[in-house]
Amino acid sequence: MKIALKILFLLLLIGGTAWILIDTNTAPYRKMEGKIFGTYYHITYQSSTDYDADILAQLQAVDASLSAFNPQSIVSQVNRNEPVRVDAMFEQVFTLAQEVSAATNGAFDITVAPLVNLWGFGFDSRDDRFASKSDELKREIDSIMPFVGHDKVKMLNSKRISKQDERTMLDFSAIAKGYGCDQVAALLIKHGITNFLVEIGGEIVAHGINPDKRAWTVGIEQPTHNDGLTSHPEANNTIVPTAQMTAFLTFPLKANKRELYGLATSGNYRNFYVKDGQRYAHTIDPKTGRPVQHSLLSATVIAPNCATADAYATAFMVMGLKKAKTLIENDNRLQAFLIYADGDQTKTWHSSGLDNYIK
Repeated sequence: MKIALKILFLLLLIGGTAWILIDTNTAPYRKMEGKIFGTYYHITYQSSTDYDADILAQLQAVDASLSAFNPQSIVSQVNRNEPVRVDAMFEQVFTLAQEVSAATNGAFDITVAPLVNLWGFGFDSRDDRFASKSDELKREIDSIMPFVGHDKVKMLNSKRISKQDERTMLDFSAIAKGYGCDQVAALLIKHGITNFLVEIGGEIVAHGINPDKRAWTVGIEQPTHNDGLTSHPEANNTIVPTAQMTAFLTFPLKANKRELYGLATSGNYRNFYVKDGQRYAHTIDPKTGRPVQHSLLSATVIAPNCATADAYATAFMVMGLKKAKTLIENDNRLQAFLIYADGDQTKTWHSSGLDNYIK
């Protein structure tokens, strides 16, 4: 009797595995796209079942917690100093953000929002985009700096955010897109989907194979550092499917294909403006209150999850080439591809862990 049961179980296991393999090989690849977090998303996944509604609900849940572009979100309520308890998503992202801030000596800072708005790049930006005279601008920056700093906010056991100054504002824009990718990827994995690519505002999580039965490949766009570029408000990231490319990165990034990896890029050569002959990029240094001015043009980061990659990509753009390379070389969780200006030339550097994945 026991032998018969074992044989029956084995047959069911074999049959179930065969059904999964057949379904995986024949199921269609589905695509969905839309706008979330003030940017656009594109998702491709292979499944015989349509999970678009579930995916959209997950994106909306992240938006309701973390998007400063949503006036009803939890972060918007925190910014208005309303007595709101944060949810699990908010807590996870806030905790990770503070960890990255500590690891980067404050280069990544979710309290930089008032400065980003002042310079015309944030969720509540000024229409005049820095029309003040230099002495007036300096006074405005000096008035904001006292309530900017990741050490000026903390989370209480009551799941409320405590601020040293009620004027402090939080902005998760540099980490929420990556976190949104992670959440959608987790949802797809939960439904047994193994072949997918999730992209939000250029941040990416990829797993399995693409519709051509090959590894997913993403391109890192070739930037330029001259002022002849035209700024485009929606083009705030460097991961694009076409255009002139510096390199291509192929997923999976490790031999263990069951592992998930997130990829994020931050760059200053698309989201900027020029005023009075001076170029102002969207990356603001929390320590100076001003847009960064250095040779690093683009930082692409690969990490165990996309939220982490997203945060570090932004931090590296604040830190600059030398400090970014030092941190990358001393943190075995991170891999990176950096593009920088050397005089009139554009050069690249990448960590050794990417040697086998760059084309």
